[in-house]
Amino acid sequence: MTVLDAPLVGRVQPSALRPVFTSLRVGLHVLVVGLTLFVVARAVITGGEQRVPIAILSIAFIGTYAVGVVTAHQVVTPWMRAAWLVMLLGLWLGLGALTPDAAFLAFPLFFLELHVLPARYAVPLVAVTFLLSVWSTTSHLGFEVGSILGPFISAGVAVIIGLGYRAMAVESRERQSLILDLLATREELAAASREAGTLAERERIAREIHDTVAQGLSSIQMLLHAAERDVHDSAVRDKLRLARETAADNLQETRRFIRELTPPALDEQTLPAALRRLAEATNEQAAQSGSRTRVSFSLSGHPVALPMSIEATLLRIAQGSLSNVVKHADAARAELTLSYLGDEVALDVVDNGIGFDPAGLQPEGSAGASFGLRAIRQRAEALGGSADVESSPGGGTALSVRIPAVTA
Repeated sequence: MTVLDAPLVGRVQPSALRPVFTSLRVGLHVLVVGLTLFVVARAVITGGEQRVPIAILSIAFIGTYAVGVVTAHQVVTPWMRAAWLVMLLGLWLGLGALTPDAAFLAFPLFFLELHVLPARYAVPLVAVTFLLSVWSTTSHLGFEVGSILGPFISAGVAVIIGLGYRAMAVESRERQSLILDLLATREELAAASREAGTLAERERIAREIHDTVAQGLSSIQMLLHAAERDVHDSAVRDKLRLARETAADNLQETRRFIRELTPPALDEQTLPAALRRLAEATNEQAAQSGSRTRVSFSLSGHPVALPMSIEATLLRIAQGSLSNVVKHADAARAELTLSYLGDEVALDVVDNGIGFDPAGLQPEGSAGASFGLRAIRQRAEALGGSADVESSPGGGTALSVRIPAVTA
């Protein structure tokens, strides 16, 4: 808060009205300095014994006013503003006791009071200043109608303009706030539009893959299976069987890609439901492929709505982890657990398979590193989370993923 700008101008944000406020402040500065110099010039021209005290008080008046101008960009307390204004009024009263010309300074003082003080204090102070101006004039020149009418009109004009200025400042702040709200809303709509466009594009790609690659691999698998029945040469039949199994594996991977592009969470809008369906689908795929692995799903804590990015990441981590369990762990049982822990959400995948030695893995980034584990860690870390793996040969494997639970 500043001396000259408080309590209005200091809070006005840059807007189309800013030049108006700047012009009013500059005009007030010019008016104060100009009228003070006029008082000094009149005292010098007319002569008299009071010209030196008038000049001293005028210099002190301009100096005190200049202090407020210089400190206009510094933070001051309301008491400091009030003290500054009292000093100006005291110097003005001193000038009024010496010369009737000091009454001219009442006009900029009216504006200054309306600028510095709240309206409930400024308007009564304007009335007091008006009475003091009348006293100053009549004590030197005697009672005249102009001695009352002039200051009265000046005070009325100052109050009307000052309150109008205050209303303009309030309207400017409200308009600026509205503009900021509109900009924030536009950014939110743009982000929502980008997200919707991304989801739509992913669904389109998933449909294209389903209608082309997946269908083609399915047809190849069927044709190879038919050819395998018609061939009697065992060597050729083994080659056809290998080709059919390769096509089946690739078809399964393609379907997994399709599921990743269109997360099941989009169907029922809940991550637990999507993970439950994933566990059921994994059991069906394991049964069809001859694997003995059976997956169970459990939920811990009270579910909360999470952003799509977090739900999709957890779902994809679960898909990749269960796929690794079915293919490589030779596990009879796998447990998929989703836990809502207040400030974070946890996904745990535990199996009783053959396990491995984590110390034997190649460092991340090397040619022999596990791409699946590296991808899981990268997905979790991208959202500010972490992924830890515990395993031992013959002791199964436990994957634990923790991600901050930012509510949607």
